[in-house]
Amino acid sequence: MILTQKSICQEGMRESTMAVQGMLVLQLMLVVVVLVSTAIAAPTTVALKEHNCMQSCGNVIIPYPFGVEENCSLDEHYLITCNESKPYYGNMPILNISYEDAELRVMKLIARDCYNQSGSPLSNNSDAKLTLPKFSISNTKNKFTAVGCDTLGTIEVSRNNDLATTGCTSRCSNSSYVDDGICSGIGCCQSSIPRGVGNNYISLGSYKNHTDVWDFNPCSYAFVVEEGAFTFSKSYLRDFNEERLPMVIDWAVGNMTCQNAKTSEVSYACGFNSDCYDRENGLGYTCKCRNGYQGNPYLSDGCQGMDELHVGFIMLDYIAYGAFLIIASSGCLAEINECDDSNLNMCVHKNKCENKPLGNYTCHCPKGYHGDGRSDGEGCTANRFLIIQIVIGFFVGATAISICSSWLYWIFRKRKHIQLKEKFFRENGGLLLQQKLSRQERSTQDVMKIFTSEELKQATNNYDKSRIVGRGGNGTVYKGILGENREVAVKKSNKMVDENQIEQFVNEVVVLSQINHRNVVRLLGCCLETQVPLLVYEFITNGTVCDHIHNESYGSAISWEIRLRIAAETAGVLSYLHSAASVPIIHRDVKTANILLDDNYTAKVSDFGASRLVPLDQDQLATVVLGTFGYLDPEYFHSGQLTEKSDVYSFGVVLAELITGKKAVSFHGSEEERCLTKFFLSALKNDRLFQVVDERIVVEGNAEQLKEVANLARRCLKVKGEERPTMKQVAMELDRLIMKQIGKHPWAKTELNHEETQYLLGETPTAYEFGGNSNTIPGYDSMGAHIVVPILDGGR
Repeated sequence: MILTQKSICQEGMRESTMAVQGMLVLQLMLVVVVLVSTAIAAPTTVALKEHNCMQSCGNVIIPYPFGVEENCSLDEHYLITCNESKPYYGNMPILNISYEDAELRVMKLIARDCYNQSGSPLSNNSDAKLTLPKFSISNTKNKFTAVGCDTLGTIEVSRNNDLATTGCTSRCSNSSYVDDGICSGIGCCQSSIPRGVGNNYISLGSYKNHTDVWDFNPCSYAFVVEEGAFTFSKSYLRDFNEERLPMVIDWAVGNMTCQNAKTSEVSYACGFNSDCYDRENGLGYTCKCRNGYQGNPYLSDGCQGMDELHVGFIMLDYIAYGAFLIIASSGCLAEINECDDSNLNMCVHKNKCENKPLGNYTCHCPKGYHGDGRSDGEGCTANRFLIIQIVIGFFVGATAISICSSWLYWIFRKRKHIQLKEKFFRENGGLLLQQKLSRQERSTQDVMKIFTSEELKQATNNYDKSRIVGRGGNGTVYKGILGENREVAVKKSNKMVDENQIEQFVNEVVVLSQINHRNVVRLLGCCLETQVPLLVYEFITNGTVCDHIHNESYGSAISWEIRLRIAAETAGVLSYLHSAASVPIIHRDVKTANILLDDNYTAKVSDFGASRLVPLDQDQLATVVLGTFGYLDPEYFHSGQLTEKSDVYSFGVVLAELITGKKAVSFHGSEEERCLTKFFLSALKNDRLFQVVDERIVVEGNAEQLKEVANLARRCLKVKGEERPTMKQVAMELDRLIMKQIGKHPWAKTELNHEETQYLLGETPTAYEFGGNSNTIPGYDSMGAHIVVPILDGGR
């Protein structure tokens, strides 16, 4: 029997169709079984309850926690009345109940108040009371509204037994002011509802019982209405026939927060796959299904995933499509290449699709991955070794990036720090100072050293608080230890150098560094790599004269002989600064706190922070007044003219302090003793010197000497500078008194140090020469009232 190609094709189609029909029947039977089993297994909103509860009333669905019967609702507050297929909440018809938004939409009665033409009331429906013990009127979806041209509408609300009243008023003499379609406040007014309002009482009032507007507005109306559900019309002024309007009620579960409800012994209302949310309008909480789930969250398993029916329809689609492919593969239809159309294959990687005969295809995974390669199957999973490689590569890359970033950041910071130090060095006159020091004709060891910021940072242990030895209004003094355990004092100022006076600042530093007087704290060097210059001085160990005179913790008081020698040494320093230095220097802050003592009670004058260099062609300088109260020259204070006699006045106060043992300014004694200068001069004038002498001084044998020193102090304290002696005269007078004292003491004739004897007798000018005493003990300089930074005037 010879078969044509057409008959073969038809035969093949017939067989294929029969095969497909058989497969469809089997697959449809499987789908029906699956759907039936799913339907049986899927919970319904009411079947999960113990009783067979009504799910609706009329066309309104009643979802749990609401119910028509007592055993079908959460409690009596959620009980719905179903009357003639119409649901009611209390006496209010229900439009719908939403568990997604936790809202209950009802129809609420309108309050009305009508009058006849003479003003007598016609209706007795002016009040409307609503009691919601569990729920609250929605404050976001409702408005309190009053309609009328002689209307006062109020709503009295209660919450937690607290009463409050709100509302609005509307008055108009005719309807021409009224806007149709808009509740603008004339003819119709609105106000917002407060949060958490459950119980409320609506009242209507009238100013003239509508007598003046009766012809077009005989009634007033008030109501709470869902926003957007009421549109005002002018015709409502004459006749408003509506009995009820929609209102939204917010409902919730319980009367506690979510956190408390989850831990409470009372049953927690939210089911599986749901989340709890605190109620914003009143007490309680609401429940919502999580993302990817839908259903009633108040049922134990009411939140479900994908609808099983939808899955069944998807299966039917695949069955029909498979039948089509089988028919096509019979050869009567053209072969379809699923790999050419991305919509026809389920491969994760479309370029890894391999077409097969009879309408089939295979998906592959790229190298390093395994699986069936289908989006509806296993997909492609990375091999474990590949994952390890990726993780290791990630951590190695992250570590390398971190190291490189840290290294680059460190280099950047280091470079920026170096640039900043170079900038400060230039701004503080470092280049100029280096140039001037290079011209000095002194030996290398005597030239002032320029320290680096790192040296001083290390010497002071990074400026540790324990290294602070002095603190003043302009800065701080730290004890530093350089190489070979050499102790120094590092002074850190609070004030920057004026850029317009850098050259003069450098000159002062150079001149002060050359002062090598045995009774002057020596300036050893400076550091200009910081924002404010750091100055380095020798370190003095035995405190200040102020400490020894006024601080009892220093033990026994210094004797008169030592006080006289301290005065002579200090006077010698000031005399040298005024007349013997290469450039005259006015100290400007002479006081006992700036006179340091070494272990041998040798005086060391310090704190040149307020000092001024005096040009050789000038006798006085006009400067900003600077000094310490109690020691300040009154003539300089009033005129601003700084002279050498200003130091003389301050030294006179120091002499008075050495004699009396009293502070320059004191607020503890009588008013007469507050100012030492005034107190001391008054005592001399009234011949009461020995009544004010420090009780720790032995007067016997020193009476005549005390008188002479007191008279010298009085001359130094003259108000007019021209009447004061010079420091050279003061120094000579004190040297004479010491020489006279030495002649009286037997130790002067025996074992007196030759060098010290020469100094005390004035035989050699060693106290006024450079070089000083090679045995000078290094020490520190007290801050006193000023930071020790050589500056150009009081402004720095």
